[in-house]
Amino acid sequence: MTDDSDRHAAKMAKKKAARDKIMATKTDEKGLIIVHTGKGKGKSSAAFGMIFRCIAHDMKCAVVQFIKGGMSTGERDLILSKFGDICAFHTMGEGFTWETQDRDRDIEMAQAAWEKAKELIRDESHKMVLLDEINIALRYDYLDINEVVQFLAEEKPHMTHVVLTGRNAKDDLIEIADLVTEMELIKHPFRSGIKAQIGVEF
Repeated sequence: MTDDSDRHAAKMAKKKAARDKIMATKTDEKGLIIVHTGKGKGKSSAAFGMIFRCIAHDMKCAVVQFIKGGMSTGERDLILSKFGDICAFHTMGEGFTWETQDRDRDIEMAQAAWEKAKELIRDESHKMVLLDEINIALRYDYLDINEVVQFLAEEKPHMTHVVLTGRNAKDDLIEIADLVTEMELIKHPFRSGIKAQIGVEF
């Protein structure tokens, strides 16, 4: 090997030893509260990636969609047609708030979705429950943030993962979460006049 290769190998060996030492201390397991928020694209997409991982590992899971209506999406159609036995899928919203234009109805639907979410989370056979766009329902006060936080803190089974997506996550939710990712918007094709496209947005 060249001197550069020797130096690289020694550097990587040192890095591996340090990494192995750190990893040896990470022994706990628990169900995580995971929040995907921010103005950038990819919050629900990343969450569905985890749902599909659960499916791939034959782990029972569930999805509750709080805002998105009955429009066909790739994730929903695939899960309902191929994996409905292992992943319960509930589309409880009736569309985005600017489409429904009915606050009372939006509140009613969000609260029904939350009741379904609690039922699914309490069922310890579900290893992961995705609450898609719940942050939007919380932002508009369709749901009581204190109730949601208290439920997650006190009633979520120890080994159940709960993923909550949507812009403008409340500070109280971020505070109790184990993992929070903020998607940052740098560029978006919509600003250039390009509409949402199949396979990318839905």
